[in-house]
Amino acid sequence: MVHDTDPSPHPISRRALLRHSAALAGSLALPAIVPASVFGARAPSNRIQVACIGTGNQGIGILRRFLGNEDVQIVAVCDVNTGSHGYKTDDQYLGREPARQEVDAHYAQLARSGSYAGCTPYIDFRDVLDRDDVDAVTIVVPDHWHAIMTVQAAERGKDIYCEKPLSLCVRDGQAMVAAVRRHQRILQTGSMQRSNPLNQFVSQTVLAGRIGTVQQVTAYIAPNNFFGPGPGWQPMPVPAGFDYPRWLGPAPDAPYHHDRCLYRFRFIFDYSGGQITNFGAHSNDLAQWGLGADATGPVEIEPVRAEWPATGSLFNTALVSEFRCRYASGAVLTCKTTDREQGVGVRFAGTDGMIEAVGYPWTARSEPASLVTDKFPTGRFAIDETTAHVRNFLDCVKSRQEPAAPVEIGHRSATVCHLGNIALRLGRTIKWDPEREDVVGDDEARGMLERPQSDFRF
Repeated sequence: MVHDTDPSPHPISRRALLRHSAALAGSLALPAIVPASVFGARAPSNRIQVACIGTGNQGIGILRRFLGNEDVQIVAVCDVNTGSHGYKTDDQYLGREPARQEVDAHYAQLARSGSYAGCTPYIDFRDVLDRDDVDAVTIVVPDHWHAIMTVQAAERGKDIYCEKPLSLCVRDGQAMVAAVRRHQRILQTGSMQRSNPLNQFVSQTVLAGRIGTVQQVTAYIAPNNFFGPGPGWQPMPVPAGFDYPRWLGPAPDAPYHHDRCLYRFRFIFDYSGGQITNFGAHSNDLAQWGLGADATGPVEIEPVRAEWPATGSLFNTALVSEFRCRYASGAVLTCKTTDREQGVGVRFAGTDGMIEAVGYPWTARSEPASLVTDKFPTGRFAIDETTAHVRNFLDCVKSRQEPAAPVEIGHRSATVCHLGNIALRLGRTIKWDPEREDVVGDDEARGMLERPQSDFRF
Protein backbone atom coordinates (compact mmCIF):
# COMPACT_ATOMS: atom_id res chain seq x y z
CA MET A 1 0.00 0.00 0.00
CA VAL A 2 2.69 2.77 0.21
CA HIS A 3 3.26 4.17 -0.48
CA ASP A 4 5.79 5.32 -3.09
CA THR A 5 3.77 4.36 -6.14
CA ASP A 6 0.16 4.49 -7.22
CA PRO A 7 -0.47 2.49 -10.40
CA SER A 8 -4.09 3.64 -10.76
CA PRO A 9 -4.33 7.43 -10.78
CA HIS A 10 -7.85 8.78 -10.56
CA PRO A 11 -9.35 12.25 -10.86
CA ILE A 12 -10.81 13.78 -7.71
CA SER A 13 -12.19 17.27 -7.46
CA ARG A 14 -11.05 19.59 -4.74
CA ARG A 15 -14.63 20.62 -4.08
CA ALA A 16 -15.69 17.00 -3.63
CA LEU A 17 -12.89 16.37 -1.18
CA LEU A 18 -13.95 19.34 0.87
CA ARG A 19 -17.49 18.00 1.05
CA HIS A 20 -17.09 14.26 1.32
CA SER A 21 -14.62 11.66 2.44
CA ALA A 22 -13.11 9.49 -0.25
CA ALA A 23 -13.79 5.80 0.34
CA LEU A 24 -10.37 4.25 -0.06
CA ALA A 25 -9.55 0.57 -0.03
CA GLY A 26 -6.35 -1.16 0.85
CA SER A 27 -4.68 -3.19 3.53
CA LEU A 28 -2.91 -1.38 6.35
CA ALA A 29 0.62 -1.96 7.42
CA LEU A 30 0.56 -1.51 11.16
CA PRO A 31 3.73 -0.33 12.89
CA ALA A 32 5.66 -1.89 15.65
CA ILE A 33 4.64 -0.54 19.01
CA VAL A 34 7.38 1.04 21.04
CA PRO A 35 7.93 -0.89 24.29
CA ALA A 36 6.14 0.68 27.25
CA SER A 37 9.46 1.06 29.06
CA VAL A 38 10.49 3.73 26.56
CA PHE A 39 7.70 5.97 27.78
CA GLY A 40 8.39 5.67 31.50
CA ALA A 41 5.18 5.63 33.49
CA ARG A 42 3.00 6.47 30.48
CA ALA A 43 0.52 3.66 29.91
CA PRO A 44 -0.18 2.64 26.28
CA SER A 45 -3.83 3.65 26.79
CA ASN A 46 -2.66 7.18 27.57
CA ARG A 47 -0.44 7.39 24.51
CA ILE A 48 -1.37 9.54 21.50
CA GLN A 49 -0.42 8.00 18.16
CA VAL A 50 0.49 10.71 15.66
CA ALA A 51 1.09 10.83 11.92
CA CYS A 52 3.06 13.76 10.48
CA ILE A 53 1.83 14.95 7.06
CA GLY A 54 4.46 17.23 5.55
CA THR A 55 8.14 16.80 6.35
CA GLY A 56 9.72 19.94 4.98
CA ASN A 57 11.66 22.40 7.08
CA GLN A 58 8.73 23.42 9.29
CA GLY A 59 7.27 19.92 9.28
CA ILE A 60 10.50 18.40 10.59
CA GLY A 61 10.59 21.06 13.32
CA ILE A 62 7.06 20.22 14.42
CA LEU A 63 7.79 16.48 14.24
CA ARG A 64 10.72 16.94 16.64
CA ARG A 65 8.49 18.78 19.10
CA PHE A 66 6.05 15.87 19.09
CA LEU A 67 8.90 13.39 19.51
CA GLY A 68 9.93 15.23 22.66
CA ASN A 69 6.75 14.14 24.49
CA GLU A 70 6.69 10.82 26.34
CA ASP A 71 2.98 10.32 25.74
CA VAL A 72 3.34 10.50 21.93
CA GLN A 73 4.28 7.81 19.45
CA ILE A 74 4.82 8.89 15.85
CA VAL A 75 3.66 5.95 13.74
CA ALA A 76 3.71 7.45 10.24
CA VAL A 77 5.15 10.24 8.11
CA CYS A 78 3.85 11.44 4.76
CA ASP A 79 5.32 13.65 2.05
CA VAL A 80 5.44 13.85 -1.75
CA ASN A 81 9.22 14.29 -1.46
CA THR A 82 11.16 11.07 -0.89
CA GLY A 83 14.20 12.99 0.36
CA SER A 84 16.37 15.92 -0.60
CA HIS A 85 19.03 18.12 0.92
CA GLY A 86 20.42 21.61 0.70
CA TYR A 87 17.28 23.61 1.52
CA LYS A 88 18.96 25.84 4.11
CA THR A 89 22.24 24.10 4.74
CA ASP A 90 24.23 21.52 2.80
CA ASP A 91 23.59 18.88 5.45
CA GLN A 92 19.86 19.49 6.02
CA TYR A 93 17.78 16.62 4.69
CA LEU A 94 14.01 16.88 4.20
CA GLY A 95 11.35 14.43 3.07
CA ARG A 96 9.57 11.32 4.25
CA GLU A 97 12.60 9.00 4.27
CA PRO A 98 14.82 11.29 6.37
CA ALA A 99 11.84 11.87 8.67
CA ARG A 100 11.16 8.14 9.01
CA GLN A 101 14.79 7.46 9.77
CA GLU A 102 14.85 10.17 12.43
CA VAL A 103 11.74 8.78 14.13
CA ASP A 104 13.00 5.19 14.07
CA ALA A 105 16.41 6.25 15.38
CA HIS A 106 14.80 8.24 18.17
CA TYR A 107 12.78 5.32 19.48
CA ALA A 108 15.64 2.86 19.01
CA GLN A 109 17.85 5.10 21.11
CA LEU A 110 15.22 5.39 23.82
CA ALA A 111 14.84 1.62 23.92
CA ARG A 112 18.65 1.31 24.37
CA SER A 113 18.69 -2.08 22.72
CA GLY A 114 17.68 -3.60 19.42
CA SER A 115 16.14 -1.46 16.72
CA TYR A 116 12.82 0.16 15.94
CA ALA A 117 11.25 0.14 12.51
CA GLY A 118 7.67 1.07 13.24
CA CYS A 119 7.28 4.41 11.50
CA THR A 120 5.67 3.89 8.09
CA PRO A 121 6.33 6.35 5.23
CA TYR A 122 3.50 7.36 2.89
CA ILE A 123 3.18 9.48 -0.21
CA ASP A 124 -0.66 9.80 -0.11
CA PHE A 125 -2.22 11.46 2.94
CA ARG A 126 -5.40 9.44 2.42
CA ASP A 127 -3.52 6.25 3.27
CA VAL A 128 -2.55 7.86 6.57
CA LEU A 129 -6.14 8.81 7.32
CA ASP A 130 -7.26 5.24 6.56
CA ARG A 131 -5.38 3.99 9.63
CA ASP A 132 -7.58 3.36 12.63
CA ASP A 133 -4.60 3.51 14.97
CA VAL A 134 -3.79 7.17 14.19
CA ASP A 135 -5.27 9.51 16.81
CA ALA A 136 -3.95 12.82 15.51
CA VAL A 137 -2.19 14.27 12.49
CA THR A 138 0.05 17.24 11.87
CA ILE A 139 -0.66 19.09 8.63
CA VAL A 140 2.43 21.09 7.67
CA VAL A 141 2.07 21.44 3.92
CA PRO A 142 1.52 24.32 1.46
CA ASP A 143 -1.62 26.34 2.17
CA HIS A 144 -3.55 25.07 -0.85
CA TRP A 145 -3.72 21.61 0.75
CA HIS A 146 -4.83 22.68 4.26
CA ALA A 147 -8.60 22.57 3.75
CA ILE A 148 -8.72 19.26 1.90
CA MET A 149 -6.52 17.48 4.43
CA THR A 150 -8.21 19.03 7.46
CA VAL A 151 -11.75 18.22 6.29
CA GLN A 152 -10.74 14.67 5.42
CA ALA A 153 -8.93 14.20 8.75
CA ALA A 154 -11.92 15.48 10.74
CA GLU A 155 -14.25 13.15 8.82
CA ARG A 156 -11.94 10.25 9.68
CA GLY A 157 -12.03 11.09 13.40
CA LYS A 158 -8.50 12.50 13.69
CA ASP A 159 -7.49 15.46 15.83
CA ILE A 160 -5.43 18.00 13.91
CA TYR A 161 -2.44 20.28 14.38
CA CYS A 162 -2.55 22.49 11.25
CA GLU A 163 0.06 25.09 10.40
CA LYS A 164 -0.85 28.72 9.87
CA PRO A 165 -2.27 30.39 7.92
CA LEU A 166 -5.13 28.01 8.51
CA SER A 167 -6.61 28.39 5.03
CA LEU A 168 -5.87 29.43 1.46
CA CYS A 169 -9.07 31.48 1.21
CA VAL A 170 -12.12 32.44 3.26
CA ARG A 171 -14.41 29.74 1.88
CA ASP A 172 -11.83 27.04 2.64
CA GLY A 173 -11.64 28.31 6.22
CA GLN A 174 -15.40 28.14 6.58
CA ALA A 175 -15.38 24.51 5.37
CA MET A 176 -12.66 23.68 7.89
CA VAL A 177 -14.58 25.18 10.80
CA ALA A 178 -17.73 23.31 9.79
CA ALA A 179 -15.95 19.94 9.49
CA VAL A 180 -14.03 20.23 12.76
CA ARG A 181 -17.15 21.19 14.70
CA ARG A 182 -19.42 18.66 12.98
CA HIS A 183 -17.08 15.81 13.87
CA GLN A 184 -16.15 17.17 17.31
CA ARG A 185 -12.41 17.18 16.70
CA ILE A 186 -9.64 19.14 18.37
CA LEU A 187 -7.77 21.45 15.99
CA GLN A 188 -4.81 23.56 16.98
CA THR A 189 -3.81 26.27 14.51
CA GLY A 190 -0.02 26.65 14.41
CA SER A 191 -0.24 30.22 15.79
CA MET A 192 2.28 29.37 18.46
CA GLN A 193 2.62 32.96 19.72
CA ARG A 194 -0.63 32.29 21.63
CA SER A 195 1.35 29.94 23.85
CA ASN A 196 3.95 32.60 24.69
CA PRO A 197 3.37 34.07 28.19
CA LEU A 198 4.56 37.52 27.10
CA ASN A 199 2.05 37.70 24.28
CA GLN A 200 -0.63 36.40 26.61
CA PHE A 201 0.23 39.19 29.03
CA VAL A 202 0.09 41.88 26.32
CA SER A 203 -3.31 40.76 25.06
CA GLN A 204 -4.72 40.55 28.58
CA THR A 205 -3.34 43.99 29.41
CA VAL A 206 -5.17 45.48 26.43
CA LEU A 207 -8.37 43.54 27.11
CA ALA A 208 -8.32 44.69 30.74
CA GLY A 209 -8.42 48.32 29.60
CA ARG A 210 -5.02 49.25 31.03
CA ILE A 211 -4.21 51.41 27.96
CA GLY A 212 -7.72 52.81 27.84
CA THR A 213 -9.89 52.53 24.76
CA VAL A 214 -7.93 51.05 21.86
CA GLN A 215 -7.79 53.43 18.91
CA GLN A 216 -4.94 52.28 16.67
CA VAL A 217 -3.40 48.85 16.17
CA THR A 218 -0.40 48.18 13.95
CA ALA A 219 0.38 44.66 12.77
CA TYR A 220 3.92 44.35 11.41
CA ILE A 221 4.93 41.91 8.69
CA ALA A 222 8.38 41.28 7.23
CA PRO A 223 9.38 42.00 3.64
CA ASN A 224 9.96 39.09 1.29
CA ASN A 225 13.01 37.06 2.22
CA PHE A 226 13.25 35.43 -1.22
CA PHE A 227 12.87 36.79 -4.76
CA GLY A 228 11.92 34.46 -7.56
CA PRO A 229 12.89 34.59 -11.21
CA GLY A 230 11.49 37.46 -13.27
CA PRO A 231 9.75 37.52 -16.65
CA GLY A 232 11.05 34.93 -19.09
CA TRP A 233 11.79 32.32 -16.42
CA GLN A 234 12.06 28.77 -17.73
CA PRO A 235 10.68 25.49 -16.37
CA MET A 236 13.08 23.05 -14.75
CA PRO A 237 13.20 19.25 -14.65
CA VAL A 238 11.33 17.70 -11.75
CA PRO A 239 13.85 16.19 -9.30
CA ALA A 240 13.91 12.43 -8.86
CA GLY A 241 11.86 11.31 -5.90
CA PHE A 242 9.58 14.36 -5.96
CA ASP A 243 5.96 13.77 -7.01
CA TYR A 244 5.16 17.16 -8.47
CA PRO A 245 1.57 16.39 -9.62
CA ARG A 246 0.75 15.39 -6.04
CA TRP A 247 2.38 18.58 -4.78
CA LEU A 248 0.19 20.66 -7.11
CA GLY A 249 -2.92 18.69 -6.22
CA PRO A 250 -5.93 21.04 -6.42
CA ALA A 251 -3.91 24.02 -7.64
CA PRO A 252 -3.94 25.07 -11.30
CA ASP A 253 -1.51 23.15 -13.50
CA ALA A 254 1.88 24.86 -13.81
CA PRO A 255 5.38 23.90 -14.96
CA TYR A 256 7.89 22.92 -12.31
CA HIS A 257 10.50 25.35 -10.97
CA HIS A 258 12.36 24.77 -7.74
CA ASP A 259 11.36 28.25 -6.52
CA ARG A 260 7.71 27.19 -6.76
CA CYS A 261 8.01 24.65 -3.95
CA LEU A 262 9.30 24.28 -0.41
CA TYR A 263 9.15 27.54 1.55
CA ARG A 264 8.95 29.75 -1.53
CA PHE A 265 5.44 28.62 -2.45
CA ARG A 266 4.39 31.41 -0.07
CA PHE A 267 5.10 34.02 -2.71
CA ILE A 268 2.86 32.51 -5.41
CA PHE A 269 -0.83 33.33 -5.13
CA ASP A 270 -2.06 29.92 -6.31
CA TYR A 271 -0.66 28.38 -3.14
CA SER A 272 -0.57 31.13 -0.53
CA GLY A 273 -0.86 34.89 0.04
CA GLY A 274 2.69 36.22 0.41
CA GLN A 275 3.92 37.71 3.63
CA ILE A 276 0.40 38.98 4.35
CA THR A 277 -0.68 35.43 5.14
CA ASN A 278 2.76 34.21 6.29
CA PHE A 279 3.79 36.74 8.94
CA GLY A 280 0.38 38.40 8.88
CA ALA A 281 -1.19 35.21 10.21
CA HIS A 282 0.83 35.87 13.37
CA SER A 283 0.58 39.65 13.63
CA ASN A 284 -3.08 39.98 12.69
CA ASP A 285 -3.86 37.11 15.04
CA LEU A 286 -2.27 39.03 17.92
CA ALA A 287 -4.23 42.11 16.88
CA GLN A 288 -7.54 40.25 16.81
CA TRP A 289 -6.71 38.73 20.21
CA GLY A 290 -6.03 42.07 21.91
CA LEU A 291 -9.09 43.66 20.30
CA GLY A 292 -11.32 40.92 21.68
CA ALA A 293 -12.25 40.11 18.08
CA ASP A 294 -11.42 36.39 18.02
CA ALA A 295 -15.00 35.56 17.05
CA THR A 296 -15.54 38.42 14.63
CA GLY A 297 -13.55 40.73 12.35
CA PRO A 298 -13.36 44.13 10.66
CA VAL A 299 -16.24 45.79 8.83
CA GLU A 300 -14.13 47.62 6.23
CA ILE A 301 -10.80 46.90 4.57
CA GLU A 302 -8.99 49.72 2.76
CA PRO A 303 -5.90 49.26 0.56
CA VAL A 304 -3.11 51.76 1.25
CA ARG A 305 -0.14 50.66 -0.88
CA ALA A 306 1.37 47.65 -2.56
CA GLU A 307 4.47 46.94 -4.62
CA TRP A 308 4.32 43.95 -6.95
CA PRO A 309 6.87 41.85 -8.87
CA ALA A 310 7.17 42.56 -12.59
CA THR A 311 4.42 41.06 -14.72
CA GLY A 312 5.43 37.56 -15.80
CA SER A 313 7.58 36.87 -12.72
CA LEU A 314 7.24 33.52 -11.00
CA PHE A 315 6.44 35.22 -7.68
CA ASN A 316 3.26 37.29 -7.86
CA THR A 317 2.34 38.27 -4.31
CA ALA A 318 2.99 41.75 -2.92
CA LEU A 319 6.61 42.63 -2.14
CA VAL A 320 5.52 45.48 0.14
CA SER A 321 2.00 46.01 1.40
CA GLU A 322 -0.18 48.08 3.69
CA PHE A 323 -3.91 47.96 4.35
CA ARG A 324 -6.30 49.27 7.02
CA CYS A 325 -9.11 47.41 8.75
CA ARG A 326 -11.85 49.27 10.59
CA TYR A 327 -13.80 47.53 13.33
CA ALA A 328 -17.29 48.24 14.61
CA SER A 329 -15.72 49.37 17.91
CA GLY A 330 -14.01 52.26 16.10
CA ALA A 331 -10.53 50.73 16.36
CA VAL A 332 -8.37 50.78 13.23
CA LEU A 333 -5.89 47.99 12.47
CA THR A 334 -3.10 48.79 10.00
CA CYS A 335 -1.19 45.81 8.63
CA LYS A 336 2.06 46.93 7.00
CA THR A 337 5.42 45.76 5.80
CA THR A 338 8.21 46.93 8.06
CA ASP A 339 11.98 46.91 7.92
CA ARG A 340 12.09 46.51 11.71
CA GLU A 341 14.63 43.93 12.76
CA GLN A 342 11.98 41.74 14.38
CA GLY A 343 9.84 41.64 11.27
CA VAL A 344 6.63 40.61 13.01
CA GLY A 345 4.56 41.87 15.92
CA VAL A 346 1.74 44.15 17.00
CA ARG A 347 1.36 47.58 18.63
CA PHE A 348 -1.76 48.73 20.50
CA ALA A 349 -2.29 52.47 21.08
CA GLY A 350 -5.13 53.54 23.35
CA THR A 351 -6.42 56.66 25.07
CA ASP A 352 -4.24 55.99 28.14
CA GLY A 353 -1.08 54.44 26.78
CA MET A 354 0.61 52.00 24.43
CA ILE A 355 1.86 48.45 24.54
CA GLU A 356 3.54 46.35 21.86
CA ALA A 357 5.05 42.93 21.38
CA VAL A 358 7.54 42.27 18.59
CA GLY A 359 9.63 39.21 17.82
CA TYR A 360 11.85 37.25 17.42
CA PRO A 361 12.74 36.84 20.25
CA TRP A 362 9.51 38.31 21.55
CA THR A 363 10.05 41.62 23.33
CA ALA A 364 7.40 43.86 24.93
CA ARG A 365 7.49 47.62 25.42
CA SER A 366 4.88 49.98 26.86
CA GLU A 367 3.99 53.55 27.79
CA PRO A 368 4.00 53.84 30.72
CA ALA A 369 6.96 51.47 30.91
CA SER A 370 5.73 49.99 34.19
CA LEU A 371 2.96 48.09 32.39
CA VAL A 372 5.60 45.71 31.08
CA THR A 373 8.56 46.08 33.43
CA ASP A 374 6.52 45.34 36.54
CA LYS A 375 5.81 41.91 35.06
CA PHE A 376 8.79 41.34 32.71
CA PRO A 377 11.73 43.50 33.92
CA THR A 378 13.74 42.88 30.74
CA GLY A 379 10.73 43.12 28.46
CA ARG A 380 11.42 39.59 27.32
CA PHE A 381 10.35 36.07 28.10
CA ALA A 382 12.51 33.22 26.88
CA ILE A 383 10.41 30.22 25.84
CA ASP A 384 10.22 27.70 23.05
CA GLU A 385 6.67 28.72 22.21
CA THR A 386 6.27 26.04 19.54
CA THR A 387 7.05 23.30 22.07
CA ALA A 388 4.54 24.84 24.48
CA HIS A 389 1.96 25.06 21.69
CA VAL A 390 2.38 21.39 20.80
CA ARG A 391 2.06 20.43 24.47
CA ASN A 392 -1.14 22.48 24.74
CA PHE A 393 -2.55 20.57 21.75
CA LEU A 394 -1.68 17.18 23.26
CA ASP A 395 -3.24 18.10 26.59
CA CYS A 396 -6.43 19.16 24.80
CA VAL A 397 -6.54 15.95 22.77
CA LYS A 398 -6.78 14.16 26.11
CA SER A 399 -9.09 16.59 27.94
CA ARG A 400 -11.23 17.54 24.88
CA GLN A 401 -10.93 21.17 25.98
CA GLU A 402 -10.36 24.03 23.55
CA PRO A 403 -6.69 24.57 22.64
CA ALA A 404 -4.91 27.93 22.60
CA ALA A 405 -5.65 28.53 18.90
CA PRO A 406 -8.80 26.58 17.92
CA VAL A 407 -10.17 26.36 14.41
CA GLU A 408 -12.44 29.43 14.62
CA ILE A 409 -9.60 31.67 15.81
CA GLY A 410 -7.28 30.42 13.10
CA HIS A 411 -10.00 31.00 10.52
CA ARG A 412 -10.86 34.51 11.68
CA SER A 413 -7.23 35.61 11.81
CA ALA A 414 -6.56 34.18 8.35
CA THR A 415 -9.70 35.95 7.08
CA VAL A 416 -8.21 39.36 7.97
CA CYS A 417 -5.19 38.45 5.82
CA HIS A 418 -7.31 37.19 2.93
CA LEU A 419 -9.46 40.34 2.95
CA GLY A 420 -6.33 42.50 2.93
CA ASN A 421 -5.06 40.63 -0.13
CA ILE A 422 -8.40 41.02 -1.89
CA ALA A 423 -8.54 44.79 -1.23
CA LEU A 424 -4.93 45.25 -2.42
CA ARG A 425 -5.41 43.16 -5.56
CA LEU A 426 -8.61 45.00 -6.47
CA GLY A 427 -7.22 48.39 -5.45
CA ARG A 428 -10.39 49.45 -3.63
CA THR A 429 -12.04 49.41 -0.22
CA ILE A 430 -14.32 46.47 0.51
CA LYS A 431 -17.11 46.17 3.08
CA TRP A 432 -17.27 43.06 5.23
CA ASP A 433 -20.08 41.58 7.33
CA PRO A 434 -18.25 39.59 10.04
CA GLU A 435 -21.43 37.90 11.27
CA ARG A 436 -22.45 36.57 7.86
CA GLU A 437 -18.80 36.28 6.82
CA ASP A 438 -19.51 37.82 3.46
CA VAL A 439 -18.55 40.80 1.32
CA VAL A 440 -21.16 43.54 1.13
CA GLY A 441 -22.09 45.02 -2.25
CA ASP A 442 -19.11 43.88 -4.36
CA ASP A 443 -19.62 40.75 -6.42
CA GLU A 444 -16.07 40.71 -7.76
CA ALA A 445 -14.62 40.81 -4.26
CA ARG A 446 -17.10 38.17 -3.12
CA GLY A 447 -15.90 35.90 -5.91
CA MET A 448 -12.37 36.15 -4.52
CA LEU A 449 -13.44 34.57 -1.24
CA GLU A 450 -12.61 31.29 -2.96
CA ARG A 451 -9.73 30.36 -5.23
CA PRO A 452 -9.64 28.75 -8.67
CA GLN A 453 -9.40 25.02 -8.40
CA SER A 454 -8.72 22.10 -10.66
CA ASP A 455 -9.31 18.37 -10.54
CA PHE A 456 -6.15 16.54 -9.70
CA ARG A 457 -4.97 13.09 -10.72
CA PHE A 458 -3.33 10.69 -8.34
